[in-house]
Amino acid sequence: MVAGKVAVITGASSGIGRASARAFARAGYRLGLIARSLEGLEAAAREAQTAGSEAMVVRGDVADSEKVERLATDTEARFGPIDVWINNAMVTVLSPVAEMKPEEFRRVMEVNYLGTVHGTLAALSRMRPRNRGTIVQVGSALAYRSIPLQSAYCASKAAIRGFTDSLRSELLHDGSSVRLTMVQLPAVNTPQFEVMRNRMPRRPQPVPPIFSPKMIADAILYAAEHPGREMVVAGSALQAIFGQKVAPGLIDLYLARTGYESQQREEAEQPGRPDNLFEALPGDRGADGPFSGQSRRSSIQLWLRERPALAITSSLALAAAGIGALARRRPADVDRDRHETDQL
Repeated sequence: MVAGKVAVITGASSGIGRASARAFARAGYRLGLIARSLEGLEAAAREAQTAGSEAMVVRGDVADSEKVERLATDTEARFGPIDVWINNAMVTVLSPVAEMKPEEFRRVMEVNYLGTVHGTLAALSRMRPRNRGTIVQVGSALAYRSIPLQSAYCASKAAIRGFTDSLRSELLHDGSSVRLTMVQLPAVNTPQFEVMRNRMPRRPQPVPPIFSPKMIADAILYAAEHPGREMVVAGSALQAIFGQKVAPGLIDLYLARTGYESQQREEAEQPGRPDNLFEALPGDRGADGPFSGQSRRSSIQLWLRERPALAITSSLALAAAGIGALARRRPADVDRDRHETDQL
């Protein structure tokens, strides 16, 4: 329990933001929440109260910097200094680039990237004079490795990563104690797959493996309280990042073959279905999407991150096992390897 601390969460009405509001409330944080859906925000505030905390809400769009500034001002007026700011709000479009409209690219960047910038500026203007506080950027493995049909979203996450890296160096240059961390996520079972704009013939889905919002929220809470440079939450995210570094051309070909099918369900899309790109849809959608039966609730990366001593021990054990295997090799094996190397 972290008594008396204050956290701000953007995009808090549903999905990862909603799950994060629950996690931070359980941990004793008082909350400032913003989203476009008032129904979802009010439900999140009730959940915080049930958890023994309290929350204030601002209905607004993070693309509007004045709304974000109002959130920061109102939160500190009610609860005191903000300790943690989480930039999470997002929208997306599932569509080939050739069918995207300029205003759709603009909208995704305004919410995802500029919304993060607006939140970061609001947090910094309060944290830097106090020389304390933590800003958490909710990122994605797609900040490193883009996938087909999500060009706008991938570009926005890459932009957030570039912005964050630049700012981090500035904070280090200034000797600031404000911490800045980015949490790179895998696919998550959120309601966005029911409300996102979609131009494909079948209904959207996250690329498996899929993880639960609660697990992701726990990772964000851990990152806020133990801020490192970056946290990669799951093995699938780590594989995407590593694959892009070592074999980007092969990943291009792999995604060309699999990227379309893996992002669509079997069910046909409903023509004219309303989406949330420009306006919030009515109703409280909660944290979880329709894939709970397929969602994983744990990650070995997060488990080890929360147990650093065990992670170090495991790494040393693996290294020792590797050295032991080499030491046990017969001299004849070593001589043969040398001979084969000489012939290359």
